[in-house]
Amino acid sequence: MRGTWEEAGWERLGAGVARRRLPGWDATVGVVAGSSGVLIVDTGADLREGAALRRSIRGVLGRDVTHVALTHPHFDHVLGTAAFAGVRVYGVAGMDVLLARQKDEMREDAVRHGADPDAAAEAADLLVRPRHPVRGETTLDLGDRRVVLAAVGPAHTAHDLAVLVPGEAGEPPIVFCGDLVEESGEPQAGPDAVPAQWPAALDRLLALGGEDAVYVPGHGAVVDARFVREQRAELARRFGVSRS
Repeated sequence: MRGTWEEAGWERLGAGVARRRLPGWDATVGVVAGSSGVLIVDTGADLREGAALRRSIRGVLGRDVTHVALTHPHFDHVLGTAAFAGVRVYGVAGMDVLLARQKDEMREDAVRHGADPDAAAEAADLLVRPRHPVRGETTLDLGDRRVVLAAVGPAHTAHDLAVLVPGEAGEPPIVFCGDLVEESGEPQAGPDAVPAQWPAALDRLLALGGEDAVYVPGHGAVVDARFVREQRAELARRFGVSRS
């Protein structure tokens, strides 16, 4: 007998849509289920975490993930991908080349942030690159529902992807933001960030989801459009970007 999302440790966001905040780095993973396909948004920080997510989703839905969308190329969001065998993996165009080139750097970054060295090395060695590049927008058909993948960066990285789940039956749209938006702390701008373009990326994110959407940050609690606008204004002040 299958359980509910809540019983399996997920937060239900809408019909067939849920998310989980993972331990360790509080990274968000999302799932969208249609009649003929299941999408997971990000895959965790290592193979064990990815495998646990795969089993949990199967336990609720009774079927396996068919599609993976990677919101950006940071270890806590992508190193679990190899646990999902035979799926279609999507990322912003150019992310595949980046992951191939920076596999060792990603392993080192994971260890520097407290990951188990052996688990990080294994996940980096088996790192799965996205073979389905997203340029502009790509629509996935999951059967009775469609999901839009949108390249809205650069911002937090050069390869930022947002995932729009259009609203159904009176429910609001849901937008998985990756680390373009963070609620549990201020957005992190590392060496691969493009700060000057971050506010414009959030403008595109807001245009994608609209005023009534539920916005799901890469880290932290679910927020609304007002929160995203306020974070956009703060980032513009922080990075000295004026609205054109």
